[in-house]
Amino acid sequence: MRIAAARQARAPSEPNDYAGRDEWNGKCAYYGFMALEVRTVEYFYVRLANDRDDAYRLLAELAEEDINLLAFSAVPFGETHVEFTLFPERSAGLLRAGAKRGWELSAPQHAVLIQGDDHLGAVADIYKCLSEAGVAIYASSGVTDGGGRFGYVIYFRQDDYREAARAIAAAAMKI
Repeated sequence: MRIAAARQARAPSEPNDYAGRDEWNGKCAYYGFMALEVRTVEYFYVRLANDRDDAYRLLAELAEEDINLLAFSAVPFGETHVEFTLFPERSAGLLRAGAKRGWELSAPQHAVLIQGDDHLGAVADIYKCLSEAGVAIYASSGVTDGGGRFGYVIYFRQDDYREAARAIAAAAMKI
């Protein structure tokens, strides 16, 4: 019951950005006590002046352009800039909006986004399956919603992200 509910709740409502490409995307499975959704995602960097109005303007413009972000981060870049990392739900929409608005977006990079039911050791379980598959994590960040769910973005070297997504999904399929 819980597996089916997780699959229903997380089923994409429309094709993802990888449709028609040789990409793995969108597995939802049950691993131990946690339902997981594992998918590869594209992300883009954009640098802005370190000014709260510029940051607000970017986020407001993303909303005006109907760009849904799966995740984002903002970190200082030097003394005078901030670098946003944007994980759009649909990369094509972000690229169109970026061209229209004059944003200097980086080339797309790839990561793995994991969302699931939280429990103590949830991230340790993910690290274990990657270690067993021989896949190294380059960087990562995560958050919990305080209500029993978590989100975790894992960055890999570009040659490793597909294998990493497959390893996590394969481990998640084991009961």
